[in-house]
Amino acid sequence: MSTNSASVPYHTSTSFASESAQTGALSRAVVLVGRLFFSFIFIFAALGLFTHQQIAYAAAQGVPLASIAVPLSGVLALAGGLSILLGYRARIGAWLIVLFLVGVTPTMHNFWAVKDPMMAQMQMIMFLKNLSMLGGALLISQFGAGPLSLDARREAR
Repeated sequence: MSTNSASVPYHTSTSFASESAQTGALSRAVVLVGRLFFSFIFIFAALGLFTHQQIAYAAAQGVPLASIAVPLSGVLALAGGLSILLGYRARIGAWLIVLFLVGVTPTMHNFWAVKDPMMAQMQMIMFLKNLSMLGGALLISQFGAGPLSLDARREAR
Protein backbone atom coordinates (compact mmCIF):
# COMPACT_ATOMS: atom_id res chain seq x y z
CA MET A 1 0.00 0.00 0.00
CA SER A 2 1.57 3.26 -1.05
CA THR A 3 1.00 6.63 0.52
CA ASN A 4 -0.03 9.44 -1.74
CA SER A 5 2.31 12.32 -0.97
CA ALA A 6 -0.36 14.85 -1.97
CA SER A 7 -2.56 13.77 0.96
CA VAL A 8 0.19 14.19 3.54
CA PRO A 9 0.53 17.75 4.85
CA TYR A 10 3.88 19.20 3.91
CA HIS A 11 5.78 21.69 6.04
CA THR A 12 9.12 23.09 5.22
CA SER A 13 11.43 23.12 8.17
CA THR A 14 11.32 26.93 8.19
CA SER A 15 7.54 27.20 8.33
CA PHE A 16 7.32 24.44 10.93
CA ALA A 17 9.94 26.14 13.13
CA SER A 18 8.18 29.48 12.75
CA GLU A 19 4.81 27.93 13.60
CA SER A 20 6.34 26.19 16.59
CA ALA A 21 7.94 29.41 17.84
CA GLN A 22 4.62 31.26 17.52
CA THR A 23 2.81 28.50 19.41
CA GLY A 24 5.49 28.56 22.12
CA ALA A 25 5.30 32.34 22.48
CA LEU A 26 1.51 32.20 22.67
CA SER A 27 1.66 29.40 25.23
CA ARG A 28 4.09 31.36 27.43
CA ALA A 29 1.89 34.46 27.23
CA VAL A 30 -1.27 32.49 28.06
CA VAL A 31 0.36 30.96 31.15
CA LEU A 32 1.50 34.41 32.30
CA VAL A 33 -1.95 35.95 31.80
CA GLY A 34 -3.54 32.96 33.54
CA ARG A 35 -1.29 33.45 36.57
CA LEU A 36 -2.10 37.16 36.57
CA PHE A 37 -5.87 36.60 36.49
CA PHE A 38 -5.71 33.74 39.00
CA SER A 39 -3.67 35.70 41.54
CA PHE A 40 -5.62 38.98 41.43
CA ILE A 41 -8.60 37.70 43.40
CA PHE A 42 -6.35 36.59 46.27
CA ILE A 43 -4.30 39.77 46.35
CA PHE A 44 -7.34 42.07 46.31
CA ALA A 45 -9.33 39.92 48.74
CA ALA A 46 -6.38 39.78 51.13
CA LEU A 47 -6.41 43.55 51.55
CA GLY A 48 -9.93 43.40 52.99
CA LEU A 49 -9.05 40.62 55.43
CA PHE A 50 -7.26 43.03 57.73
CA THR A 51 -10.35 45.20 58.39
CA HIS A 52 -12.51 45.22 61.50
CA GLN A 53 -15.61 44.75 59.33
CA GLN A 54 -14.34 41.51 57.80
CA ILE A 55 -13.24 40.18 61.19
CA ALA A 56 -16.70 40.99 62.63
CA TYR A 57 -18.43 39.33 59.67
CA ALA A 58 -16.33 36.18 60.08
CA ALA A 59 -17.05 36.12 63.81
CA ALA A 60 -20.78 36.42 63.05
CA GLN A 61 -20.42 33.44 60.67
CA GLY A 62 -19.03 31.41 63.56
CA VAL A 63 -15.33 31.49 62.66
CA PRO A 64 -13.41 30.63 65.86
CA LEU A 65 -10.76 33.15 66.92
CA ALA A 66 -11.77 35.41 64.02
CA SER A 67 -9.49 38.22 65.22
CA ILE A 68 -6.51 35.90 64.58
CA ALA A 69 -7.86 33.62 61.83
CA VAL A 70 -9.00 36.37 59.45
CA PRO A 71 -5.74 38.37 59.36
CA LEU A 72 -3.80 35.07 59.14
CA SER A 73 -5.91 34.08 56.13
CA GLY A 74 -5.08 37.51 54.68
CA VAL A 75 -1.37 36.77 55.01
CA LEU A 76 -1.83 33.38 53.30
CA ALA A 77 -3.85 34.89 50.44
CA LEU A 78 -1.50 37.84 49.93
CA ALA A 79 1.72 35.82 50.10
CA GLY A 80 0.32 33.05 47.91
CA GLY A 81 -1.18 35.47 45.40
CA LEU A 82 2.01 37.51 45.05
CA SER A 83 4.10 34.35 44.78
CA ILE A 84 1.96 33.06 41.93
CA LEU A 85 1.74 36.44 40.23
CA LEU A 86 5.52 36.85 40.16
CA GLY A 87 6.20 33.19 39.61
CA TYR A 88 8.56 33.22 42.58
CA ARG A 89 8.40 29.92 44.47
CA ALA A 90 4.98 29.57 42.89
CA ARG A 91 4.54 25.97 44.00
CA ILE A 92 4.85 27.05 47.63
CA GLY A 93 2.58 30.03 46.93
CA ALA A 94 0.01 27.66 45.45
CA TRP A 95 0.08 25.55 48.63
CA LEU A 96 -0.53 28.76 50.64
CA ILE A 97 -3.60 29.37 48.47
CA VAL A 98 -4.70 25.76 49.04
CA LEU A 99 -4.46 26.30 52.81
CA PHE A 100 -6.38 29.58 52.50
CA LEU A 101 -9.17 28.01 50.42
CA VAL A 102 -9.46 24.87 52.55
CA GLY A 103 -9.93 27.06 55.63
CA VAL A 104 -12.22 29.67 54.13
CA THR A 105 -14.48 27.70 51.79
CA PRO A 106 -16.48 25.50 54.19
CA THR A 107 -16.72 28.12 56.96
CA MET A 108 -17.64 31.21 54.95
CA HIS A 109 -19.67 29.61 52.15
CA ASN A 110 -21.68 26.93 53.95
CA PHE A 111 -24.68 27.11 51.61
CA TRP A 112 -26.20 23.98 53.16
CA ALA A 113 -26.88 25.88 56.40
CA VAL A 114 -28.46 29.00 54.84
CA LYS A 115 -32.27 29.22 55.10
CA ASP A 116 -32.94 31.98 52.53
CA PRO A 117 -33.02 30.32 49.06
CA MET A 118 -31.43 33.29 47.27
CA MET A 119 -28.60 33.53 49.79
CA ALA A 120 -28.15 29.75 49.73
CA GLN A 121 -27.77 29.87 45.95
CA MET A 122 -25.28 32.74 46.18
CA GLN A 123 -23.25 30.89 48.82
CA MET A 124 -23.31 27.72 46.70
CA ILE A 125 -21.93 29.70 43.75
CA MET A 126 -19.17 31.13 45.96
CA PHE A 127 -18.44 27.64 47.33
CA LEU A 128 -18.12 26.19 43.82
CA LYS A 129 -15.98 29.15 42.70
CA ASN A 130 -13.62 28.41 45.56
CA LEU A 131 -13.52 24.72 44.62
CA SER A 132 -12.51 25.63 41.07
CA MET A 133 -9.79 27.96 42.38
CA LEU A 134 -8.65 25.16 44.66
CA GLY A 135 -8.25 22.99 41.56
CA GLY A 136 -6.22 25.72 39.86
CA ALA A 137 -3.99 26.11 42.91
CA LEU A 138 -3.40 22.36 43.02
CA LEU A 139 -2.39 22.42 39.34
CA ILE A 140 0.08 25.24 39.98
CA SER A 141 1.45 23.36 43.00
CA GLN A 142 2.34 20.49 40.67
CA PHE A 143 3.27 22.20 37.39
CA GLY A 144 4.75 25.46 38.64
CA ALA A 145 4.54 28.96 37.23
CA GLY A 146 5.60 28.35 33.65
CA PRO A 147 8.38 29.77 31.51
CA LEU A 148 7.79 33.51 32.07
CA SER A 149 8.43 33.48 35.81
CA LEU A 150 11.11 34.19 38.35
CA ASP A 151 11.23 30.45 39.07
CA ALA A 152 12.05 29.65 35.42
CA ARG A 153 14.66 32.40 35.38
CA ARG A 154 16.27 30.98 38.52
CA GLU A 155 16.26 27.45 37.09
CA ALA A 156 17.89 28.66 33.86
CA ARG A 157 20.96 29.89 35.73
